[in-house]
Amino acid sequence: MNDSRLTVFFCLLAQWLLIVPALGQASDAGGSLGFQKRYGDEIMVCGQLYRIGTPVKLWMDPGGFDAYRTTRHFSPFEKRDWKSTVEEMQAGKIQFVTKPQETSPDRYSLRYGSQAQTAFTPEQLEQIRSGGWTLDMLQDKVDQFVVHFDVCGTSSQCFFILHDIRGLSVHFMLDADGTIYQTLDLKERAWHATKSNDRSIGIEIANIGAYPQNEKNPFEQWYATDDQGVYLIFPSKIRGVDRFAGRKLRPRKAELITGKLSDTIYQQYDYTPEQYAALVKLTAALSDIFPKIRLEVPRMPDGKIMDRTLSDQQWASFSGIMGHFHVQGNKSDPGPAMDWEYLIEQARVYKAEIQRGR
Repeated sequence: MNDSRLTVFFCLLAQWLLIVPALGQASDAGGSLGFQKRYGDEIMVCGQLYRIGTPVKLWMDPGGFDAYRTTRHFSPFEKRDWKSTVEEMQAGKIQFVTKPQETSPDRYSLRYGSQAQTAFTPEQLEQIRSGGWTLDMLQDKVDQFVVHFDVCGTSSQCFFILHDIRGLSVHFMLDADGTIYQTLDLKERAWHATKSNDRSIGIEIANIGAYPQNEKNPFEQWYATDDQGVYLIFPSKIRGVDRFAGRKLRPRKAELITGKLSDTIYQQYDYTPEQYAALVKLTAALSDIFPKIRLEVPRMPDGKIMDRTLSDQQWASFSGIMGHFHVQGNKSDPGPAMDWEYLIEQARVYKAEIQRGR
C-alpha cells in the first residue's frame, strides 16, 4: 500500500472510530433510532415531555386542540382563514375579548411581555423572544396554578367558545371523562386570568358552572336522576358529546352543593371523580416541575379556604393553587363544589409518589 492509500485508510478508520461511539451514545440516550414511542400521558414544558400518569392529548395529537393556530378550529373550511375571522368580528358575529385584535391573530403572548425590559436581562430577552425558554428560567417566573370551570360542559365546546368566539386561550382543558387537553406549551402566556397570566398556568374544567341561589340555572338541561343518583346529560348542540356515548358520568357528590363566595350564595353540581383523579395528578406534576407552585390554596387567618378575591397585596405574595375568583372579583369559578382540601391532600400524596419513583 503506497503512502497516499495508507493516508486515506487511516483517515477513514479515524472517522469510523468517531462515528461508532456516537451511534452507541445516541441509542443509549434515546432508545432506538427513528420514530419514538409516546405513552399518551405526557404534558409539554419548554419542549420537554413529562409523564403525569393520566391521559393527555397534546395540541399536535389527533383530536387535540391547538391554541397556536390562527384559524378558527370549528369554522367551515372556506371561512377559517384570518381574513374571514376579521370580517366576522367587524360584523359583530364574533366578539374577541382583546380589541382591536384585528391587528393580530394570536391568542397567546410572551410571559411578562409588557414588562420585558425589566422582567428579563437583555440576554434572557434575546433568548426567549423566539420561544427559547429554558426550564430553570420558566421555573423562576411561574408560581400560580389557576383553576376555572368552563360553563361549556365539554372541552370541545370550551375550545370553540374560547378560541373561535372570544379569541382567548388556556394551557389545559379537563373534559368530563377526565381527559386532559394541553393547547400550548407551558412557556407561553395564555390569556385566561388577567393579571395572573404572566405568572400562572391555567386549566378550564368541563362543568356548566355555579349560579346564585334562587336564580335561574341550566341544571335541568345538564343533569338527570336514576336509581343510582344524579348523572350528566348533554344538550344535543354541545360539541364533543359523542365522546361520552353510552356512559353515565356522575358528580363526585350526588347532591347539589351550596356555598358562599364573596357575598353571594351559589349552587353547583360537583366535578366527576374522573376529573378529580386527573386534576390531582396534573396539580402534583405542576408542583413538582415548578417548585414555586406550592400545594396550598389561599386561606383566611382561621385556616379556612379564602372564599373571596385576594387583595392586591395578598395576590402578589401568594404562590400556589387558586381559583379564578381569587384573582378577579367578578368571577365565581371553580365554584363552591371544588373540594380544595381533597385536591391538595391527594396532590401531596401523588407528588411524594412521583419523587420516590425517581
